[in-house]
Amino acid sequence: MAIPPDSSQAAPAKPADVWMLRLYVAGQTPRSLVALANLKRLCEEHLKGRYTIEVIDLVKTPQLAKNDQILAIPTLVREIPQPMRRIIGDLSNTERVLIGLDLVPAPKTST
Repeated sequence: MAIPPDSSQAAPAKPADVWMLRLYVAGQTPRSLVALANLKRLCEEHLKGRYTIEVIDLVKTPQLAKNDQILAIPTLVREIPQPMRRIIGDLSNTERVLIGLDLVPAPKTST
């Protein structure tokens, strides 16, 4: 099930600018629902009009877990832009997710 961005106020995005995200879940569990809600919120705040989310329910299609080597759920996979990235969990740690997706730079550590 692909979820298009809310395009009511978004400017049209060029195809190269569109992020393709895939969220692997296991049914409608509370953790899966939280992950999807967190992902939608982050996308609207940081990628408004420039993303698509494909939700893959591994209860219905478990064979799809092999394609992206899914070992834990929920797992978010960033297909585009390359390189592919994976983030495991309910995506509630906003800073970790933004760094993991390369939407913000990782904080520099002092040496």
